[in-house]
Amino acid sequence: MKPLVLLDTPALYYRAFYSVPDSIVNADGHPVNAVRGVLDTVAQMVRRFDTDRVIATMDADWRPAFRTAIMPEYKAARVKDEEAGTEIPPELAVQLPIMNRVLTAAGIPIAEVAGTEADDVIATMAAQSKTPVIIVSPDRDLLALLDSSAEVSVLRPRKGGEWEALAQTDLPTAYGVPDGARYRELAALRGDPSDGLPGAPGIGEKTAATLLENFGSLESIVKAAKAGVKTGGLSPKRAATIIEVEESLYKTLEVMRCLTDVEHGIDLDRVPNSFDRAGVEAAAEGQNIRRSVDNLTSALESVSGTAGAASAHSAAPGSTATASLPSKSAVSAESTVRNGTDGSWAQSRLVGFDLETTGVEPATARIVTAAFVDSADQVRTWLADPGIEIPESARAVHGITTEFAQANGAAATQVISELCAEFAALREEGAVVVGHNVVYDLSVMAAEVARHRPDIDFPSIIPTIVDTFVVDKHIDPYRKGKRTLIETAKTYRVELLDAHDAAADALAALDISRALSEKSTEISAMSNDEIMAAQADWKRSQAAGLQAWLRKKGNAEAVVDGSWPMS
Repeated sequence: MKPLVLLDTPALYYRAFYSVPDSIVNADGHPVNAVRGVLDTVAQMVRRFDTDRVIATMDADWRPAFRTAIMPEYKAARVKDEEAGTEIPPELAVQLPIMNRVLTAAGIPIAEVAGTEADDVIATMAAQSKTPVIIVSPDRDLLALLDSSAEVSVLRPRKGGEWEALAQTDLPTAYGVPDGARYRELAALRGDPSDGLPGAPGIGEKTAATLLENFGSLESIVKAAKAGVKTGGLSPKRAATIIEVEESLYKTLEVMRCLTDVEHGIDLDRVPNSFDRAGVEAAAEGQNIRRSVDNLTSALESVSGTAGAASAHSAAPGSTATASLPSKSAVSAESTVRNGTDGSWAQSRLVGFDLETTGVEPATARIVTAAFVDSADQVRTWLADPGIEIPESARAVHGITTEFAQANGAAATQVISELCAEFAALREEGAVVVGHNVVYDLSVMAAEVARHRPDIDFPSIIPTIVDTFVVDKHIDPYRKGKRTLIETAKTYRVELLDAHDAAADALAALDISRALSEKSTEISAMSNDEIMAAQADWKRSQAAGLQAWLRKKGNAEAVVDGSWPMS
């Protein structure tokens, strides 16, 4: 039987809530960053361990009465609403029902037991499981469940999207203790202010590990302190401290001890529950979590052997990896002339364009998703396997994990080829490609073309470009505030429901471009060639102005690139 993955769900949704941008909102305007973060983590675990046997444990009571009876200060500092006795911010609370509905429909049991914390449910299930158990949690306290009598490991998230896997055999090296029982004693000595656990003043983690190594247990340390022992790291000052806080240390140890006999009501041998596709779709409706839901669905179906989800890559009609494209050796003077229209750019076919990538530096960033958008109903999207790890900082923005891209994305060379074919076709038609700060996107494209299709002359296939960032700044140069796509969309009352989704961003830029053309009849009357030439001038002027401002503010060597349409 496959391993059992136990999610410390509260710890995971708090982590996602504070790390994933809260600009991601649903149709009601509520953030869904925690929902996305948890669903993406579940999908990652399913793929990592090749198992759909996942249980989401919950806190039915985050300050159980049996723990506060021992130590009233337990987690007291976290209470945000004294009357309700809760620590959950309202912006997070509204997300939990959404998350629970998706998980339940996906066949992932929700496990919570009245009067207990998720830790107690996890400890009970770990003790009962007949298969290996992986506990997924950033909470170090769960390391106390590691021992040699059970095949239990803990997976803890680290920076940069990495995960730290710890088994009982890793504890001596990682923390200087032999097993979970000793780790709990180390934690009691060290204390945890965030949980209201005082520890022993002046005794940190390393000192606690030294004392436990030399004396074997907390009880032996206390006995040695009372006997006046002055060796093994037990100085007179430390001994006095330990004697003084002895009662508190034992209370802390008891508060930290997880229950292993809670009635959770789940038959572990029958996990997972059935997958309800219609239920998943209904739970996701209007929540702006489609990408994360597709990610989870794809992961679960891949390990269960059922039909996979629809591919996240839909190529542009008529564009293929072998499309005829200008080569560097075949570019003539005639081919560099832009194919424009006799009318204004605003009367041309306008197509929104956006990329989501692995980073912010155009020269090194790799394409993860791409979109060309004519309207909300006419969208062509691509998902690429970038060929490198997607950093956590990038995943937190666009929600695509390395595992999802590898499992569902097309090869980077294929995606680049198809995007180039689309650019060439749009240029041939005389269309206008619109984007917000599109200089970045085109610069990434140029670097990716050089990397994967050096035979293509990318500058020669770029159609007329309208950068809403540049145009907006020219029309309204003195407007205060940021000029991000999110803020610019607000300025022009353009709906941007799913920020940092390539298709949504491309559509927003498209709508902003129309609003800009309505705001300035002079600009909207320009031809394709005229708007390109004007933007080149505006971009240079804006860059020079920003560079001068930065130098005036003390950055004497500041350089702002004014290149157009690529840097």
